Amino acid sequence: RQSAGDVSTLEPFIPADVQQKPSCLFRNFFTKRTKELKPAVQSAPGWKLFGKVPPRENLPKDSKIIQQEYEARTGRMYKPPPPSARRKNIEFEPLSTTALILEDRPANLPAKSVEEALRHRQEYDEMVAEAKKREIKEAHKRKKIMRERFKQEENIASAMVIWVNEILPNWEGMRATRRVRELWWQGLPPSVRGKVWSLAVGNELNITPELYEIFLSRAKERWKSFSETSSENDIEGASVADREASLELIKLDISRTFPSLYIFQKGGPYHDLLHSVLGAYTCYRPDVGYVQGMSFIAAVLILNLEEADAFIAFANLLNKPCQLAFFRVDHSMMLKYFAAFEVFFEENLPKLFLHFKSYSLTPDIYLIDWIFTLYSKSLPLDLACRVWDVFCRDGEEFLFRTGLGILRLYEDILLQMDFIHIAQFLTKLPEDITSEKLFSCIAAIQMQNSNKKWAQVFASLMKDNKEGDKNHSPAPKS
Repeated sequence: RQSAGDVSTLEPFIPADVQQKPSCLFRNFFTKRTKELKPAVQSAPGWKLFGKVPPRENLPKDSKIIQQEYEARTGRMYKPPPPSARRKNIEFEPLSTTALILEDRPANLPAKSVEEALRHRQEYDEMVAEAKKREIKEAHKRKKIMRERFKQEENIASAMVIWVNEILPNWEGMRATRRVRELWWQGLPPSVRGKVWSLAVGNELNITPELYEIFLSRAKERWKSFSETSSENDIEGASVADREASLELIKLDISRTFPSLYIFQKGGPYHDLLHSVLGAYTCYRPDVGYVQGMSFIAAVLILNLEEADAFIAFANLLNKPCQLAFFRVDHSMMLKYFAAFEVFFEENLPKLFLHFKSYSLTPDIYLIDWIFTLYSKSLPLDLACRVWDVFCRDGEEFLFRTGLGILRLYEDILLQMDFIHIAQFLTKLPEDITSEKLFSCIAAIQMQNSNKKWAQVFASLMKDNKEGDKNHSPAPKS
């Protein structure tokens, strides 16, 4: 370390022309520069560290010269590490910041010691090895996914041939056979899904495409009358169903239907189609009107069926006892369904059932949203379609069995949660849920209690006193 009185150590940091100027010039140091004032000459490499780098009028000094000046000032000799610990002739820039640890320091800074260089080499090798492991693991994962995808496509192709050539031509005779039911459980091929759904749901209402056009024209007239009035409430005699059938309410719900697909929102290819199906239904069933959640069911049908066929399936599907009870907000019937669900909940998942009971967490908190949209809002679309496949085969029982399957899948997680977190978790399920895991959990659910199946348990609950049912589960909010 040099003494403070040694002025020679400060000379490299002070430009020579500044030392020669009179002191009077410093009065105008921060004022407008005159033409005579020339930029300071860079006389030392360290000057760049503390000020703006001036334009390079002269070639920069060679690193060896800078090193010699550094050694002359400090009296320290630079001893490079052995060749084995250094990278030779680096003529490229590091591809990442990870590789920087192997670079030598700039020549005007103290060099790395041998131990430090070896440590950096070891750290770098470890990082490279970890990166290679991750790459190999990800490559194996991608290959596995591709193999499974190819296998799935082959299964779908072979299943499609069976459905088209054997099952559909002989629908009534083959639909209840064991072979068809097993094939049905594996998921319907997308090319025949809509056709099978239509046949399974049926058309008990005897709706024709012509009838759909009639109700669609009525809906358009109603929308026109709504647009001409300043407020929907200004229409005399407008019922609750008429208000719910308003263009604004349907528009609002359509904009929130599968927003990630961008096909049902305004300007999307299926926006007008979905709007037409929902509007026609509100005219067809004014006693039900439009209820939030219907748009998801109609959207799934539109993705798999033609417009008129989608409306026919939609109207018949909502006419099923379970859907009708929920969409008409029939509290008494909804309580019966919740009570039946809890019977099988306690039978299959007793530990989780008691955990929910300890927090007074009733099924209406999470089941209503699942049943209203038939899981099309809660599950990924492809997985929801598989649930629909078996729902069309087994009926309303499978909706509640699917709910129990979800609870079984996440039982360990739910047992660690309190009321608020359970409600939040079941309201928005994880997006990475797979069909294999969910359906394996659904298959493990036994829909039998004391040798009674779902239909028998539900029928026995229908005979019970209504007051006893209301004490079993609180009425959901309408």
